[in-house]
Amino acid sequence: MKKRALIVGSLLVVVFAGCKDVVVGGAIAEKAVVEETVTAHADWLTDFAAATKLATEKNLPILVDFSGSDWCGWCIKLDNEVFSKDEFAKYAKDNLVLFMADFPRRTKLAPELSKQNQELMQRYGVRGFPTVLVLDAAGKQIGRTGYQPGGPEKYIEHIKEILAKKK
Repeated sequence: MKKRALIVGSLLVVVFAGCKDVVVGGAIAEKAVVEETVTAHADWLTDFAAATKLATEKNLPILVDFSGSDWCGWCIKLDNEVFSKDEFAKYAKDNLVLFMADFPRRTKLAPELSKQNQELMQRYGVRGFPTVLVLDAAGKQIGRTGYQPGGPEKYIEHIKEILAKKK
């Protein structure tokens, strides 16, 4: 009985101390996968004011990805299966302004960026990750989604359906 309690206690310490690995689809993701996911968002805007300004100038909707880029398994899956793919990048280039509100655990964000993301999370009532919002240039929500299986082509169609409801 003492051995069992010791094992359970040890497991709880590991779980609550924070994992060094990320679980993706039941398997542990290598550090390179996590780093690749974080860098996949290198072209996404992180300044919401700049995103709304660009969306207004180009008359485009804003796709907002609320993500835990370095710890959330479904966020990493969405990035790897959709956002990091050329098909999605080509579609987004002419049809969306991309904005990421990240909530990483391993990477320290600048205080003003962290504050902005927290405020946006509260403003839009985000309670889980990934949450993907489609907003008009003024920041009004058009639609809300998250991870969708099927790769970039299917996700693009899903975004188009959300945008079609606006019209």
